[in-house]
Amino acid sequence: MTQRYHYGPVQSRRLGRSLGVDVMPHKTCSLDCIYCECGATSLLTLERKEYLPTQEIIDDLDQCLKKNPELDYITFAGSGEPTLHSGLGKIINFLKEKYPQFRVAVLTNATLLNDPAVIDDLQKADLVVPSLDGVSTQAFEKMNRPAANITPETIISGIKNLKENFSGEIWLEIFIIPEINDSEEELALFKETIEKLGIKKVQLNTLDRPGAVEELKPVSQEYKDEIAQKLGQVEIVNRK
Repeated sequence: MTQRYHYGPVQSRRLGRSLGVDVMPHKTCSLDCIYCECGATSLLTLERKEYLPTQEIIDDLDQCLKKNPELDYITFAGSGEPTLHSGLGKIINFLKEKYPQFRVAVLTNATLLNDPAVIDDLQKADLVVPSLDGVSTQAFEKMNRPAANITPETIISGIKNLKENFSGEIWLEIFIIPEINDSEEELALFKETIEKLGIKKVQLNTLDRPGAVEELKPVSQEYKDEIAQKLGQVEIVNRK
């Protein structure tokens, strides 16, 4: 019997009834985000490789999906950055070939979206949701605590590359933490970047559960509304 690589289905605040797929060992990531509900990153890396057995993941999903569960999405997310897994494209291709009735989403921190191999792996996904948590270096580094050589420019150029080379849906997520990335200057940079990227659906998110840094606090509904107005056409992710 293979290890279980899926979780749920769960009721996602953004994606409805979602079957999660975790293709990475716990907290293997290219960022160490202060708000991550899975805790601090234990392996901070940009190396793409087969971290978990690709065929085992496929077999596990096959066993689950042959029961034809009621789903809105199969979502690659979980305890690490899914695009670090070199078998991601093979898994997505399997899902779309054998179970085309299910929509596939990939949640990504956007650190590897300048890599042509990653863009190729994402081609058959229906939806990719990259994150952008800081446009200034100061806000980005405080929020995301990145691997070496990852900058806000890396993230923004990667999202731009995805938009130019991916035909599926793209939603942009911005995660707000008070007093870190919510200054007037930072919000103005977010708005400018959103307009330049031209992504039509932007989601504003905040803490739902405790993050890696314990003292962080969620944003009130009123403050989220205020930020959304400043950013323009932004959808607020609400607790459900």
